[in-house]
Amino acid sequence: MQRDLHLKEYQANSVGTADQKQLIIMLYEGAERFIKEAENQMASFKTYDKANAAILRAQDIFTELMVSLNLDEGGEIAQNLFNLYAYAKTQLLEANVEKKAEKLAPVKKILKDLLEAWKQIDQQAALKTKAKPSDYKGGFKAEG
Repeated sequence: MQRDLHLKEYQANSVGTADQKQLIIMLYEGAERFIKEAENQMASFKTYDKANAAILRAQDIFTELMVSLNLDEGGEIAQNLFNLYAYAKTQLLEANVEKKAEKLAPVKKILKDLLEAWKQIDQQAALKTKAKPSDYKGGFKAEG
């Protein structure tokens, strides 16, 4: 019980301090986790309700990703992402209705590819923002 409380606090703090790229990565990772859970729960008809819940959570993530896109300024890239997310939601719906785990495979592939791309973007941004060594050794320096 206490452990769950600490985990929720940590997760809330992680989301609250993450930048936009990191939030997208967290959403993709969450969707992956829920899809994996749904896949595992589809193995038995006794746990279809749990599979349903996991798929609904993954669909919610895709909905959040869709509404966060700026289609006016994002141009073709934003539209392509919107279309991918819409396709993923359709596949999730079909997998949920038919209770067929194989319908989740295309969504897993999309998430894997997008997650890799966003992690690369995040790493490149981190490299650019790292402080570069300076010749300045300390003390007071006033330039104007």
